[in-house]
Amino acid sequence: MSRIIDRLKFAFLAVFAISLVAVFGYHAYFVWPGERCEAQGDWWDPDGRVCARPVLISDITGRTIPERKAAEARAARAAAEAQAAQAAESEAAVEAP
Repeated sequence: MSRIIDRLKFAFLAVFAISLVAVFGYHAYFVWPGERCEAQGDWWDPDGRVCARPVLISDITGRTIPERKAAEARAARAAAEAQAAQAAESEAAVEAP
């Protein structure tokens, strides 16, 4: 009976050691490179195991991307000019007869 228990102890110890190596290998091969890549601010592709840097479309096309605040200010300015034009038209219409 003692021999069976000794064999079972070694079998469970071997299964534990193999699973420990498998978990460590999985983390070293898949998890840790992805965490390092994302910590740098890049994008991690787990299918191809590629750490890629995002590229702005403006870098490819050469067009500039206006800032959001500048676009809002431009829209507000255009709206104010349109209101001023409408006010001038209404004043001209009143003074015309």
